[in-house]
Amino acid sequence: MGALARLVRILGALTGYGLWWALVRAGWLRPRQGPGERLREVLQGLGTTFVKLGQALSLRADLLPPDYVRALQGLQDRVPPFPGALARAEVEAALGRPVEALFERFEDEPLAAASIAQVHRARLRDGRRVVVKVRRPGIVAQVRRDMRLLLWTVRLAAALFPVLERYRLPAVVREIAAELHKELDLRREARNMRLFAEALRTVPGIHVPQVMDELYAESVIVQEESLGVRIDHPSVRGRGPRLVRVLLDAYLHQILVLGAFHGDPHPGNLYVLPDGRLCLHDFGIVGSLDPATRSALAGYLQALLSRDSAWLLDAYLELGVVEGSVDRVVLRQRLHELLQEYAGLPMRDWSLAEILARTARMGLLHNVRLPHHLMVLARAVLLLENDARILDPAFDPVGYLVTRGREVAAAAVQRGAEEAARRRLRHEAALALHQAPEQLAETLAAARRRGWRLPVDLRGLEQLEDHIDRASNRVALALVTLGLYIAASLLAALEGGARLLGLPLPALLLFALALWFTLRLVRGIARSGQL
Repeated sequence: MGALARLVRILGALTGYGLWWALVRAGWLRPRQGPGERLREVLQGLGTTFVKLGQALSLRADLLPPDYVRALQGLQDRVPPFPGALARAEVEAALGRPVEALFERFEDEPLAAASIAQVHRARLRDGRRVVVKVRRPGIVAQVRRDMRLLLWTVRLAAALFPVLERYRLPAVVREIAAELHKELDLRREARNMRLFAEALRTVPGIHVPQVMDELYAESVIVQEESLGVRIDHPSVRGRGPRLVRVLLDAYLHQILVLGAFHGDPHPGNLYVLPDGRLCLHDFGIVGSLDPATRSALAGYLQALLSRDSAWLLDAYLELGVVEGSVDRVVLRQRLHELLQEYAGLPMRDWSLAEILARTARMGLLHNVRLPHHLMVLARAVLLLENDARILDPAFDPVGYLVTRGREVAAAAVQRGAEEAARRRLRHEAALALHQAPEQLAETLAAARRRGWRLPVDLRGLEQLEDHIDRASNRVALALVTLGLYIAASLLAALEGGARLLGLPLPALLLFALALWFTLRLVRGIARSGQL
């Protein structure tokens, strides 16, 4: 389809939706579905780019009413798979070797198909079972063309209807396009998987599939096969109370400690492995939070728990959402009214995602707009709340997130302070070791300038040589002793391993050896009767 034909199709679909919406609002048409569901169907019919556009718009609680957001969150990729022969060709072009050289077996029938990529089962030459994620051929050019046409369309709409300018639709489209192009690069997803596999390795009950070394490219990822069942499978129901805590603990660790989180935890991306661990899939959408934002989020949670509107406003603004001036009095009153609505409800009936969405919508009137990473977080929290209801309907996810989040945040702050202290100690110790010879030489030179001389009798060369040897030995022993103290201090800053008296055994041994050398040095000086 040419660009002009595609533009006509896009304009026709969106104009048709606009006319339908106008007839409904005027009362001339009784719809069988809500406007959000109708928009979802329109976007679904326009194909891959608009499916992804709708999914991105489902993050924009600051732009769309709640019913639209809920409808678009149900937007799924329902596209037919492309032929296995095309998948093989894409794998060979991306990885530079024939499929037969890479795999002992490659299944042409896809395991799953979505709008950006589809997945095939395979077995490596060494016998390991893997899955191969292959990007749809031509999808990058299609998305680039569609986003250009969409940008042109929203600019035209903003020119025809000036009221739309407040929503800054061209900027929204450009932001969505940038994020979508990131999602199209499977190398980025592979890097995300490796990051999370390492970061979550010590988190109990969580598994991230391994990416095969050298077997990933812009359009292909080969990863280990992780067999299991979705969290909404009936067989999982009895394990739900345990799994919901594993899931929420893992996300609190990602959000408050790691500063990066899996952004799409819907049930299709959460599998329970045969050994009972939760496996996270699809790392195309990942949110990131810097330390200042994580600190502000911890304060936001505590302000909610305390129902303190002033504190909530401060934490909200500390998230970096202000674009221009803001009327704190009015915004605080709106937040107070929001908290009052929840004051009479048990916390299990609260929704953090809804609170974030509502604060985002009120912010639209006060020069406040949630940045993209916070919108990804809001959507992730909404999906987590839904996952919690699936795994254990009696569970209180908000109360758990707030209470447990306070503990995780406090531990993260303590670990951060201790790590900063260890880094400073290692830096200062290494610097002291590097500068020790030069500083010792300067000390000796200064002493010599003040008239200090070696106590030798120049009339006897043998006596002079003996004095020089003893002085040199003491200087050498002093340097070795200093080095031992510094090395022991560095080892003492390390964690793990056997410990005695609160110190690692290697550090304790070095301290003991350094003390022994110190005592020998003091004893030698005492015997000589001179410093």
